[in-house]
Amino acid sequence: MRSRPEMTSQVAIVVLLGALATGLGSASASVQDPASCLELVRATVANEVAANNSTAKHMFRDRKQTPQGSQIRLYVETRDAIAGITVAYNDKPLAPQDVQGEEGRLAALAGNAEQLRRKHIQEQENAERTVRIVKALPDAFLYQYDGEETEAAGAGDPGRQLLRLKFRPNPAYQPPTHAEQVLVGMDGFLVIDPVARRIVRIDGTLFKEVAFGWGILGHLDKGGHFLVEQRDVGNGCWEVSHMSLSFTGKILLFKSLAMKSDEVFSDFQPVPDDTTFAQGVEILKAEEVKLAQNREAETATSENKSH
Repeated sequence: MRSRPEMTSQVAIVVLLGALATGLGSASASVQDPASCLELVRATVANEVAANNSTAKHMFRDRKQTPQGSQIRLYVETRDAIAGITVAYNDKPLAPQDVQGEEGRLAALAGNAEQLRRKHIQEQENAERTVRIVKALPDAFLYQYDGEETEAAGAGDPGRQLLRLKFRPNPAYQPPTHAEQVLVGMDGFLVIDPVARRIVRIDGTLFKEVAFGWGILGHLDKGGHFLVEQRDVGNGCWEVSHMSLSFTGKILLFKSLAMKSDEVFSDFQPVPDDTTFAQGVEILKAEEVKLAQNREAETATSENKSH
């Protein structure tokens, strides 16, 4: 699972594939005891971690909704860092001067090697934190088979049967860093594609307050919730397609934390693996022009129909 936002016992993988060879029904039966659930999770996590090393790059669209409104941005993954540009606020296109400001910001970043290097390092650190969380899943939780569900249309392979596991904290787990600390107070559901051995959805809720650094660094309040979904976007590449966060708490005892957002990632299009940041900026600008032309065409069509 890649951050925004990807496992390992070879024996576990062989066992899982052997179960799948006779059909999904037997695969479902094979994970109805806790030990088999854990083996499935370990095999899936191993696959996620391995996939995180993929060099595949994409351009995609991100619509983020917060209590303050919505924002639509276009992103391009490049070998240097991720390039992003805002194209709409509250579903209304940016004014020309704002478009110029966005393009000017990207041009300045593309021409500043030191800033680009720092951005790249920050993105790597975020990705590493995500990988640490994913790696912790087999040990941090106890799993229980909770049935099957059918993959929805537009989610990669419509109709495929997915396995749902219920999870709760493993009392024997000791978080090695602050990144994994949140897991000790969380329960929820993990949905897995047993054929691709990929995580389709993680849905977790804090059932108690979780403190960081003995409460000195801060805490997250009980009731916090997160949902992350990913799907196959083509050629076997999986990307995060939906992320919902809702948390409150405090940082360093005094600063209040309130995080509430819902993001949908869509329109994934592959770009060359060796795309530079400057080339990514040009790709974004070309896509921006295309969107403007589409809006003009839709407006003209609507006006013609009204006459």
